[in-house]
Amino acid sequence: MPLFRRLAVRLDILDHPGKRKIHHEATPLSGGIAIYLGFVAGLIFNFRSMHFFMPILVGATLILVVGFIDDIRKLSAQFRLFVQFLAALIVLLGGGKISFLPPGFWGDAAEIILTLIWIIGVTNAYNYLDGMDGLAAGSAGINLLCFAAILYLTGQFPLGILSFVLLGACLAFLPYNFSKQKVFLGDAGSTFLGFILAGIGLVGDWASDNMVKIFIPVLILGVPIFDMIFTTIMRIKEEKIKTIIEWLQYGGKDHFHHYLVDIGLRPAGAVIFIYFVTLSLGLSAIMVSNDKAIEGFLTLFQASIIFGIIATLIVVGKRRRSGWDKA
Repeated sequence: MPLFRRLAVRLDILDHPGKRKIHHEATPLSGGIAIYLGFVAGLIFNFRSMHFFMPILVGATLILVVGFIDDIRKLSAQFRLFVQFLAALIVLLGGGKISFLPPGFWGDAAEIILTLIWIIGVTNAYNYLDGMDGLAAGSAGINLLCFAAILYLTGQFPLGILSFVLLGACLAFLPYNFSKQKVFLGDAGSTFLGFILAGIGLVGDWASDNMVKIFIPVLILGVPIFDMIFTTIMRIKEEKIKTIIEWLQYGGKDHFHHYLVDIGLRPAGAVIFIYFVTLSLGLSAIMVSNDKAIEGFLTLFQASIIFGIIATLIVVGKRRRSGWDKA
């Protein structure tokens, strides 16, 4: 990390302050590269078991490289979306696919579309989540720990090793993200983490019941999914975006974590709050892994109620704050 921080400063690979950002000093964007190299170094010692997940690793590498180029010189949203689609297609062709519908043309087509939406959606959701110190990497660490717990309990050790190695890389990054001489993940790091987590959620055998198998990754990754959906709805309602390209391009302080600060939490408090919500959902996912569809539906419904309460409090707080500002 210190090496890549110095290189980023020397090569001017920095995130400069702006109106839509909360930091006040130019900050190196090399955290994602350091996490990736630490991750790959860890996998080298377990390479024999990693060939099963090579499509995910290849796609994630593509996402990281394009994200790093975007950090250096901004790429068009269309090109980034195309690369994400290509990386998702690599995973799909490698055998990673959502599977719960009856076999046949329409069922297979729907599963392919849902798989591509899942991978691209979670990849961008983690990019959205990367807005405060420690938020994306810390949340990813909790997600990976919950995935790894289920993988260990069910004997899926190769995928569990992959999860633990990436967890170690995230934990090693966090002190530098909180440090005074801090380093950011950059688009390279946040989209890389999102893509890997989407892939783990896709290929893991999470439960014997097909519906519960889908619910578990949704629960574990509930916070970035909620942030993406809630932010998108608010932006459409406020007419800030109208197309998918505008959705990818738009950046602002209107995410879940920003709203928590707006209603009174300090940035560190907002991050800790989101950690606890993430951990709570992860524990629910672990507990439901041996249950049937009805328990899975109820657990997902419970999570939806919790997010509904949070969204309501955020909207009410935003309206009150807006009224106070006008007064």
